Amino acid sequence: MLTYDVKIWSIRKRDKATPYQLRWRVGIRPFSKSFKIKAQADGRRSELLTALRNREQFDTETGLPASETQALKSPSWFAHTLAYSEMKWPGASAKHRASIADALSTVTPRLVKDSRGAPAPKVLRAALYSWAFRFVLDDEGAWRRRLDVATPPEDIAAALAWIGRKSMEITNLNTPAVTRSALDALTLKLDGKPAADNTVKRKLTVFSNCLRYAVEREVLATFPLSKVDWTAPETDDEIDFRYVPGPKLARKLIDATATQGARGRHLRAFFGCLYYAANRPGEATSLREEDLTLPEEGWGEVVLSTSTPRVGSAWTDTGESFDTRGLKKRARKATRSVPIPPVLVGMIREHIKEFGAAEDGRLFRAVQGGHLLSKEYGEVWKAARLAALTESEAESPLADVPYSLRHAGVSLWLASGVSPAEVARRAGHSIAVLFRFYAKAIHRSQQRSNQQIERALEAAEEE
Repeated sequence: MLTYDVKIWSIRKRDKATPYQLRWRVGIRPFSKSFKIKAQADGRRSELLTALRNREQFDTETGLPASETQALKSPSWFAHTLAYSEMKWPGASAKHRASIADALSTVTPRLVKDSRGAPAPKVLRAALYSWAFRFVLDDEGAWRRRLDVATPPEDIAAALAWIGRKSMEITNLNTPAVTRSALDALTLKLDGKPAADNTVKRKLTVFSNCLRYAVEREVLATFPLSKVDWTAPETDDEIDFRYVPGPKLARKLIDATATQGARGRHLRAFFGCLYYAANRPGEATSLREEDLTLPEEGWGEVVLSTSTPRVGSAWTDTGESFDTRGLKKRARKATRSVPIPPVLVGMIREHIKEFGAAEDGRLFRAVQGGHLLSKEYGEVWKAARLAALTESEAESPLADVPYSLRHAGVSLWLASGVSPAEVARRAGHSIAVLFRFYAKAIHRSQQRSNQQIERALEAAEEE
């Protein structure tokens, strides 16, 4: 139990081998410690008095200030990250699992007592990322750390043994200089070059959450980041509309995909979904015929319920290279309906007529019938850009990735006067995210609305 009821007495000298005795009381329990040299006793008494003056509570069991008691029980930073990754893994998406391992593998090598005998950075990185912070299902279906299930190579085992010995106690993060060093590590890539701003922001989120878990576990008394004046690099999320294709160019690019052989013809409607329905690629790859309403005339509808982003087989529950999950930032069983224009209805109807659907109903699949991967549709898109764009346009970032079609689709809706709230709903964004990414497009739409209101007011004045 912790208490402020503490009394510290003066040093007492006795006729013993350690003559200088420091005595103090915590609650009703007395404590003492003897020293050979009076200066040592005075120094320790001063430490206890300083803790008392700083309004620090003392532990009635050990007689020590709370900070010292905590330090005695403190795990190493590495031990804490193992506990944190184990806690997070079962409920995290595959992409978030990889992100956690990436962030912890970046910061953990910096939080060591010293670097004597350190393994090569790439070996230590592999040991942490692929072994310490990765879990696999055992024969009984339980998640276990890969390190506990398989035998790592000798260099990996040696690297893990080294970090286990050298990792500093987590309470060292109460020192601002240590925390600052960890934060600075987040800003660098393995080769020492600056990391992208969004990468730093992503890793900072994991590091911050890991520290909050330390407070929750009571291995840290306070949140260390609050003591450090450190600001993450500013991220510019706003889309650069110079490189977002307009309606005419978007259609030209989509049509160009159909000229890239059989795979291009198969994927034309896929790219159409990215533009005309503003689907995310992971949403479009999981579309099934049953998700669509395709009338012979007029507008149709697509009801989205799942997304299958590619992550890597090491991080998924199934061992597949993609993760099947609910819609982004939505409850697992949530759906999102998006009206689709006649041009896309026609594309999909043609696609079904020519290519049919897979056994499980998927419209778009890989050459061998499996899940459509980003590498495959990315190669088709790359070839279509070269066919549709001028040489100078192709060398620029204009429509450089398939995701540009989604940006183009959302921009078209905003430019057409659709309310931001409805655009956000159709795109699966929050209003805040829509305003952050599409601020310029929204501003143009607001200007048009202002002009309409102004004309209405002027007409009222003339009456």
